[in-house]
Amino acid sequence: MGRHSLPDQYGAGDSDPRPRARRRVVALATALVLTVAGGTVAAIQGGLLSFGSSCQDDPVRLRLAASPDLAPTLAAAAERARDDDLTSDGRCVAVTVTARDAYKVTDTLLAGEKTGVQVWVPDSDLWLRRLETDSGTADVSQVGNVASTPVGMAMVPTAAKSLGWPNETYNWLELAGAALQGDSLRLGAADPVRSATGLLALTRLSSAAPQTEAGDTQAAAMMKTLSQRTTDSDGQLLETLPRDASGAEQGNPKRNQALILSEQAAFTHNSSADGGNSLDLFYPEDGAPRLDYPYTLVDQTGLTTDESRAAIRFLSYVRQPEQLRLLQQRGFRTSDDEVPDTLVAKAGGSRPQPYREPAAEPAAEETLQEALGVWTITVQSARITTVVDASSSMSEKAPRTGRSRMDVTKASLLQALATFTPEDEIGLWDFATKLDGDKDYRVLVPTERLGDRVGGGTQRDRLTAAFSNLAPAPNGATGLYDTTLAAYKAATSSYGKGKFNALVVLTDGVNQDPGSISRGTLISELEKLTDPEHRVPLIAIAVGPDADRAEAEQIARATGGSGQEVSDPAQIHSVILKAIVAAGARAAGQG
Repeated sequence: MGRHSLPDQYGAGDSDPRPRARRRVVALATALVLTVAGGTVAAIQGGLLSFGSSCQDDPVRLRLAASPDLAPTLAAAAERARDDDLTSDGRCVAVTVTARDAYKVTDTLLAGEKTGVQVWVPDSDLWLRRLETDSGTADVSQVGNVASTPVGMAMVPTAAKSLGWPNETYNWLELAGAALQGDSLRLGAADPVRSATGLLALTRLSSAAPQTEAGDTQAAAMMKTLSQRTTDSDGQLLETLPRDASGAEQGNPKRNQALILSEQAAFTHNSSADGGNSLDLFYPEDGAPRLDYPYTLVDQTGLTTDESRAAIRFLSYVRQPEQLRLLQQRGFRTSDDEVPDTLVAKAGGSRPQPYREPAAEPAAEETLQEALGVWTITVQSARITTVVDASSSMSEKAPRTGRSRMDVTKASLLQALATFTPEDEIGLWDFATKLDGDKDYRVLVPTERLGDRVGGGTQRDRLTAAFSNLAPAPNGATGLYDTTLAAYKAATSSYGKGKFNALVVLTDGVNQDPGSISRGTLISELEKLTDPEHRVPLIAIAVGPDADRAEAEQIARATGGSGQEVSDPAQIHSVILKAIVAAGARAAGQG
């Protein structure tokens, strides 16, 4: 990558995990950039275009929303572009830049509403991936990246020196462990649901924990502690630092001595800090994830040709050496090959901290969803009843496993159980036609707190045994409708105040009980039971080729929940966590 090339760690090469269609858009956009740029040069040399003030009479107007940390720099670049009479096809390009939090733009797009902008530059492509996963209908196309900045852990000097900065290096788990043990060093972070910085760090912490029950417990405990010191945004996070350089506020329990922060945010803080108010920055040795600032066209099909070309023309302008220097002067990285020592020093970095190491590989979507799901149920204790299909079809083989659908389902549920804390309340039902007399369902384990003592063990022990003992009924069919209504009535009548309440129903088929209520009656009854003040979203998971995703979605939507589909029962764990995140975010947005 050349001297002035842009960070491409999440770029459009063959290893890009995103859909091929996006790679094609990037390639086309790059070609268009070169065409526009080359054509403009030729036109200037030939005297075909005028760059006088007259081009300002009819400019192509672009509205650009950018992450608050990047917006001031892009606004300065837009002002320069106006001063330079930047043109696209002979018309001036007039760019207006506004600062907007990425999660707010994402929520707007997920709701199917207009953003009012043609170009969006969030701080991370995580937001674009969320749009693809949760919607798939948002009309956005990434055409490049503006800059990048790694995420690390910033500390006030006294705290950093106590951990041996800069000579001592740590991985993510060690850093978090040092900052979360006791009250001598308090760690703050921005809410991972609303902050890419927080989510990237959270995912690294989750991935670094041992993949064992003890490791899951350790990760959940860290999240629980961290959740008590989160803010809505990275800007608010900086306000939690001690306000003086003397250390008089170091013992204030409301103040943090360590923050999960981007290099650029630390740079900006240190640039305006007085003396001892500056921060030192640890770069984790197991890899610092990076914010990558994707330059994204919004409502692309609604853009005019002039707007699309002008948007790409402005991106090519931002990539020019003078603007790249401006980005570096504001603390952003513009190349993977060259990392200015002056930038790192101003951000609080120093050798031998591994600040030149390549960015950590972007987390897989499943890893992100699992981290968010665990975070959601950790921050707000959960009360969840799980209802599992025990019809005879669950004895059929799951794809690529050699095991039955039920066996793979049990393994996935046991994996999910390990992510819950002792404060969470979990229960288990199973169902098939006439499983318990005339009833299609039975309560195997009542929904109670996992840490409660039950007999000679705990509720967790009892659930572990019950999950392990799940078995298909030899002649049972799928008694879905009566079971769903009965379970939802039980879940709403036993609502846990202050908890995340949900009902999870897993089925590998459609309703096969001819004597049950109809689908229409079920949906009508669910709607009557749904209380906006005491939400209990139904998460309906259609497992395997015989299940009906559309029906699952229709039934779940009546409660404010969601229908999910998995071809392989092994995916159930991640799908449950994904659905919990979606339901939690929906409830927060409506609350």
